Amino acid sequence: MQLRTLLLLVVAGLIAVFVALNWAVVMTPSTLSLGFTDIQASLGLVMLGLMVLLVALFLVYIVYLQGSVLMDGRRHARELQANRELADKAEVSRFSELRSYLEAELAKLAAQNAALKAELGQRIEESGNGIAACIGELEDRLERKTPPANS
Repeated sequence: MQLRTLLLLVVAGLIAVFVALNWAVVMTPSTLSLGFTDIQASLGLVMLGLMVLLVALFLVYIVYLQGSVLMDGRRHARELQANRELADKAEVSRFSELRSYLEAELAKLAAQNAALKAELGQRIEESGNGIAACIGELEDRLERKTPPANS
């Protein structure tokens, strides 16, 4: 139990004990003025009734506050859940966009790689042809400078 609740129960108990000990005085009738008329009633009983009425009004007010807090809490929880769902959908959307972007970039890189391989193959072939031509030319020069061995 919270300290405030315990304190309120102790105070209410002390008031009840005080009223019980002084019940004869509380019930003693006296003349009470209502402003426009006078009545004969027990002042202690009237004050006790007013205190009970005030406590009841405070209890109603507390219940109203608790209810409004609970309703606000539920509303906030629903809004939070809706926002969480929106964030999840946005995250899924971002992931799908990222996936499509990465796929496009990988396709571009694959195309560039294929183009570079083709260019490299062509250069190697040209280089090979150039080397073969040089070797052929050197062979021709060598054949022209060396006399035939069996003539």
